[in-house]
Amino acid sequence: MKKSKTLSIYMIIMMIIFIITFSVSIPILFRPFYYFHIDILDLTNKTGLDYQTIKNAYDEMMNFCLGLTNTFSTGTLKYSTEGMSHFIDVKNLFILNLTLLLFSTLNIIIIPRFLKKRNITPYRFNGHKNSYYAATILLIIFIIIVLFTLPNFSRTFTIFHQIFFPGKTNWLFDPRYDEIIVILPEIFFMNCAILIVSIIIFICLFLIIKNKKDSLNIK
Repeated sequence: MKKSKTLSIYMIIMMIIFIITFSVSIPILFRPFYYFHIDILDLTNKTGLDYQTIKNAYDEMMNFCLGLTNTFSTGTLKYSTEGMSHFIDVKNLFILNLTLLLFSTLNIIIIPRFLKKRNITPYRFNGHKNSYYAATILLIIFIIIVLFTLPNFSRTFTIFHQIFFPGKTNWLFDPRYDEIIVILPEIFFMNCAILIVSIIIFICLFLIIKNKKDSLNIK
């Protein structure tokens, strides 16, 4: 059986992409996570909108961002052309994330099985599986990110938008024209970030511990 280092590096990259995109997909696809915030953040009293109006606005906005509909809407809430253009950009990012999730999943499942039939298998650096290195690399990166973002999330939130929406300011909503922003407070996005990072760290720790136990069992 031929052991391929190139295959190992490729699979490590695919696993990193999978872990990140899978974690990001959770708050995107699991809408009850937002519904929970309607009550916990007391959005009905703070905005003067009833629960169903808030939920419908969020659902219609997310339906567009996930490509479930081609018509942008925020329910009965007002929106501007600039505001809509931002959500078109968001839609592109969401679709990209889900596409990469599907792509990495198929690669992780199919490629090793396909190459194994041709007597090619991933090389194990220092005896560890590829998942061990993918998890270790991600864990280090996201611990650094947590240490960087913890002191000032608002600054990190701004930097995030500057990176993913370069040269644009249409994400700076004016609630007079884009009422959707009043039901999307910054703390909600902070909690999304916490959830994503928590899932990534949990998966990484699980894979590292599992690999360590597997190595001990082999010895």
